[in-house]
Amino acid sequence: MKKKLIIFIIVMIICWSKNSFCVKPDIGAQSAILIDAKSKRVLASYNPHIKLPIASTTKIMTALIALENAKLTDKIIIDNNSVGIEGSSIYLEINEAITLEDLLYGLLLRSGNDSAIAIANYIGGDVESFSDMMNNKAMEIGAENTNFMNPHGLHDGRHYSTAYDLALITSEAMKINDFKQIVSTKTWKTDRNKNKIFYNKNKTLWEYEGGDGVKTGYTTKSGRCLVTSATRDGTQLIAVVLNDGNWFKDCYTLMDYGFENFTTYVIFEKEQFLKKIPVHNGNEEYVIAVSNDSFIFPLTKEELGKIKINLSLPESIEAPIVNGEIIGYITVYLDGQIIHKEKVIAKENVGKLGIMKRLFRKIRLNKASGLFSFYQ
Repeated sequence: MKKKLIIFIIVMIICWSKNSFCVKPDIGAQSAILIDAKSKRVLASYNPHIKLPIASTTKIMTALIALENAKLTDKIIIDNNSVGIEGSSIYLEINEAITLEDLLYGLLLRSGNDSAIAIANYIGGDVESFSDMMNNKAMEIGAENTNFMNPHGLHDGRHYSTAYDLALITSEAMKINDFKQIVSTKTWKTDRNKNKIFYNKNKTLWEYEGGDGVKTGYTTKSGRCLVTSATRDGTQLIAVVLNDGNWFKDCYTLMDYGFENFTTYVIFEKEQFLKKIPVHNGNEEYVIAVSNDSFIFPLTKEELGKIKINLSLPESIEAPIVNGEIIGYITVYLDGQIIHKEKVIAKENVGKLGIMKRLFRKIRLNKASGLFSFYQ
């Protein structure tokens, strides 16, 4: 009995260790996910592909489409189609002239449904056309289990997404500096005559260390939905919970789990030197092979030793070679599974030698080879 008790205690200590996978957070969401924003690696998930209503978290995509298709300084004249929309509002008035910037702050800080409609009508011409733009973008970034029917998230049985898709959409939006700036702003003063001040409804900015966004959402059909993000030591995590009564607490629990168990490692840098490859008939004898882009990935301490890298390059290459030309690939494996494949490119141009220069080089090389043989 004593032996069994000791073994049990040891197992419990291991499982409750800070850097162990044994304890995945216990949360109350119907669906949830935690991802690394840059690599999009899933760090924890709970029914992440269930199609559910997502309420005002819809507005993350609305803002993404707006920022990709218009300028913050654009002036928009409000018509009667954008006034008096049910639910959250920034109280737009007919014929009001307002910048897209103020509309986006109203959309993301105050969750203005009227702001969402005004943006959709300005950029798409109407809600239906704008929703098509949202759906096309969703497919483009791999959010395949998503369908938007409007820009605000008020309930429609055909309007849905998943925790996984919503995390992908948020990660894409976070690539845009203006989006990051807006969702991380606690208070915004508009250039309006009335209702000038917008306070952010997202408590993450005040309550969570490193909190920098993103969006709340609620309808009676969807329950409480929340997308949060936080950045610490250069690592940004995105947590999504859908239909969760403890929405903020559960998001914080997920992000705590991520920051405590994972560290972001630079596997290789952009344009990192990889190898010098001999060149046939070139004005240079070698071309330098470098990585096309960097690869940064979150890993546990246990996983770090399981990373393997395979470099696929030719033994030699024929001139001419153009700077940036793809000459191979670098593949990264984690525990035998491919997690990333990156292009290897030429760092410089290498021209092709003319016939006479190639002949002279061949003679020179032959002489050098003969001299070497003589001394042997």
